[in-house]
Amino acid sequence: MTLRPEPTAPFHAVQHAFRVLETVSHHGDGVTETQLLRETGLPSARLTSLLLTLRREGYVEQIADGAYVLGASLLLLGSGPTRRLALEERLQKILAQLRDTVGAAVYMSRYVDGEVTVVQVLDGPLTPAVSEWVDFRSAAHASAVGKCLLAQLDQDARRDHIARHRPARLTSRTITDEKVLLATLDHHPSTVPMLDLQEYAVGTVCAAVPLTAGGSAGCLALSLPVGDTYRLREAAELLNRQAAPVLLSLAL
Repeated sequence: MTLRPEPTAPFHAVQHAFRVLETVSHHGDGVTETQLLRETGLPSARLTSLLLTLRREGYVEQIADGAYVLGASLLLLGSGPTRRLALEERLQKILAQLRDTVGAAVYMSRYVDGEVTVVQVLDGPLTPAVSEWVDFRSAAHASAVGKCLLAQLDQDARRDHIARHRPARLTSRTITDEKVLLATLDHHPSTVPMLDLQEYAVGTVCAAVPLTAGGSAGCLALSLPVGDTYRLREAAELLNRQAAPVLLSLAL
C-alpha cells in the first residue's frame, strides 16, 4: 500500500505541535511564548492556538511566571505496557469528548493489510452508531470511512481494493461505477471532509476526515440520522478542526 503524498490539515497541526513540545522539553525550567516564537519559527497566531490546545489536552502547563513546561499528560505516559495503556485511555477520553462536542457517534478507522478496519466506536443513547448491515470491509465504496481511507491511497492500491471488493449497490445513492468512484476519490481535496449521504444505509448520513500518520492511512468519522442532515457539514468541519489532538495522541 502506498499513501498519496498530500499532507492533511491535522497532520500539519501535529507537526507544529511536536515542534512546540520538543522546544518546551529543552527548557526544564520553562520557556516563554516569546522564546517559543523565536525558537519554533511559527506564526504568533498559530503558536497561540497550539498552546491553547496543548494546555487543554494536558501536554503543556503554564507555571507561575507564565512560562510553559511539559504537562502531566506527557509525564504520566511512562513507557512500555504502562505507556500503551495510558495512551489507550487518553484516546478513549478524547474520542468521548469529541462525540459530545459534535453531538454524533464517532468512529476511528484504519486501513490495515488491505482492509478497512473500524478500531474505535464511541456512541451513546443520544448519539447512536450506524447499524453495520453490510460489513464495512466490503462497503468502502459507499461509506464515508471507506472513501476517506481509499482517498489516501495511490491509484494502484485503490484499484487493488476495488478488484477485491466489487462495488455493490447498497442504496439508490451508492456509486457502483468504478471509473466514477476513482474520479471522485482522485478529485476530492484532502482538507475537505468526505461525505456519505445515504450511500451506505438509508436513514443515515456520515462524514469522515483523514488521520494520516507516517505510512498508515486512518480517519475520524461521524454519523447522524438523516433527519439531522442539516447539521452534517458543520459537524464535519468541527470534527476536522478537532482531529489534531487525536492524531497527536496516536503519534506520541
